[in-house]
Amino acid sequence: MAETTARPPRGRRPLGPLKKSSLENAALYYLERYAASVEGLRRVLARRVEKAAREERCDREEASAWVAEIVERFARSGLVDDRVFAEAKVASRRRRGDSAKRIQAELREKGVDASIITGALAEEDGDDASAAELEAAWRLARRRRLGPYRAADQRADARNRDLAALGRAGFGFSTAKAVVDADEPPEGGIPG
Repeated sequence: MAETTARPPRGRRPLGPLKKSSLENAALYYLERYAASVEGLRRVLARRVEKAAREERCDREEASAWVAEIVERFARSGLVDDRVFAEAKVASRRRRGDSAKRIQAELREKGVDASIITGALAEEDGDDASAAELEAAWRLARRRRLGPYRAADQRADARNRDLAALGRAGFGFSTAKAVVDADEPPEGGIPG
């Protein structure tokens, strides 16, 4: 009987050794699809290196040095910029109705420096951060049908649940109470 050799499944070719150029290409491809912080890009590339090292396709220390070099070069050239990333994320999340606390937590998780987060929030919110927070709470209430956006006959029974929902979203009690206890949404609607 003829001896058979193990072949990779059809359509898949065996992976070769990890190269610096393949890491650079992976970083560029990732940045084409997703906005990323400097730390976020480093984590993506580090996961790729870790997988290749487990499969014995690279030397972990050498490939980690490549990751550091690629991330630093991309940051210098402006391909990844924490400030731009934070400003875009803050604007997007505020339009969605997220609180400052939730936005800060998300950006910290992405590895963005606290001073950059504070600056991005200050730039987005303008002079009156409490008004911006209230506006975001109204947007969330509209999206989730809380408070005055709920049917009138259900409002009294759902008041505590609505306050809790806004509290879990990171809004302070006074902001949540102002939204939930309002008789109707703000005149002229919520901008955006």
